[in-house]
Amino acid sequence: MKSIIKYSKIIFPVMAMLLAVSCSDSWEGRSSTNDNNLKQTLSERIKNTSETSEFAKLLTETGLDIELSNSKTYTVWVPTNEAMNQVDPAFLSDLNSKRLFVQNHIALTAFSSVSTQNTVTIQMLSNKYLEFKNGTAMDDANVVTADEYASNGLFHIINKSLEPKSNIWQYLKSKIGSNAMSAYLSTLDEFNLYTSDSIAKANEFHELYADSLTNSYLTNVYNLNNERNRYTFFLLEDDAYSSEVQKLEPYLIKSNTDSTSIYASYFNVRDFAFPKAITRENLPDTLTSRFGVKVPINKANIVEEVQLSNGIVYIMNSLDVPLETRLLTTQIEGEKPRGFSQNDKRANTFYREKEDLNGVLFYDIMVQNHRTALFAINYSANNLYSTTYKVYWRAVNDIQVNTYQQRLRIGDATDPIALLPYTDVAPNVYDEIYIGEFTLNESGSLGLISLIADNTSVDGNNTLTLDYLKLVPVIK
Repeated sequence: MKSIIKYSKIIFPVMAMLLAVSCSDSWEGRSSTNDNNLKQTLSERIKNTSETSEFAKLLTETGLDIELSNSKTYTVWVPTNEAMNQVDPAFLSDLNSKRLFVQNHIALTAFSSVSTQNTVTIQMLSNKYLEFKNGTAMDDANVVTADEYASNGLFHIINKSLEPKSNIWQYLKSKIGSNAMSAYLSTLDEFNLYTSDSIAKANEFHELYADSLTNSYLTNVYNLNNERNRYTFFLLEDDAYSSEVQKLEPYLIKSNTDSTSIYASYFNVRDFAFPKAITRENLPDTLTSRFGVKVPINKANIVEEVQLSNGIVYIMNSLDVPLETRLLTTQIEGEKPRGFSQNDKRANTFYREKEDLNGVLFYDIMVQNHRTALFAINYSANNLYSTTYKVYWRAVNDIQVNTYQQRLRIGDATDPIALLPYTDVAPNVYDEIYIGEFTLNESGSLGLISLIADNTSVDGNNTLTLDYLKLVPVIK
């Protein structure tokens, strides 16, 4: 059975390949047993085609001619001799460069010019992904002669070489010495923004996963080193980058100046990467980052556009993101507590699915008839800024006819950052209510935010309910 599977993997692609070319004049009237093309491997056919002799020399020099002589099925996009004469010498500077160059022209399995798909994205032996368009173009090279066949695959002759491009992350690494933003991103190889970053970097199997990694930016934003996906990245020139970081520093104050700079830089650059490669003509006026920040795009500020293997980099002389959109509101959902002041009140705790007065569905929490004074529901919040926060809640009392009170404490009970006053929760009020404010002198996470019941054990007077909390940062 194993041998049948093994040979079927070879036979079926070749059969499909033969069907694709069976209508050509050169194929009509011949039988496969007498066709000299099927008696030669791809390596031999490319070497024996005068138009592709220069590429054949590279195959031999790199040892890839041996690979194209084995029993696997391949497709090769072979540049003409004229195209090979136009190759940048940098791509042929040493044996490793030459191998990568040649591998960028070879793919496993047979890809005929005849396809039901207009565009086929193909993984090359270089691990780059190129697009075969309508069977007439590979990347930006046009097919001169299509569907030349051999015993172990196909080759297409193209009018331009497929020089391997750097991906976005490789490009940024190459700019470390000349661009401050690139230099900062490289420091996140060693610096862990979050505890989880060190875990990801220590994972010995990270190379198996597309979203891997070895850098805190790649872990927390997008993996710009991933060849499988496409991205758009905005790289700021030094003055523009410095200006954006300085705007954020007052809101990301840490225990020392270096840490403040690191975090202000991160909260700046995290909003400049976007999924998909967006061409200049399709760039909108505003893009929204994965963190919800609206980034205004002015095409007039594009200094250079760099096409790379997994997307596009736009080099910008300015990218001004207003603080009003940069400083995000934190919303804490009531039905997602991190714990309670006592854990034996599950029978009195209700996770509710409700509709507001407009019929809009929402979820909340209600703890009722628990008979415990000052009972508390605990929450937490991450990535808060060093500024004043105005606090709002929506707390819906649609069960009781009486008004009860609850309050919010920021921080632990012994030394709280703020203890907001008790606020009435009147029946059937669905509005968002302002309940007070607090100030954080240092940015970071709040491990404890407590919603506290009234200081009474009387049922109905110590009820707690919460749809959500909103922490709205104030611009200084």
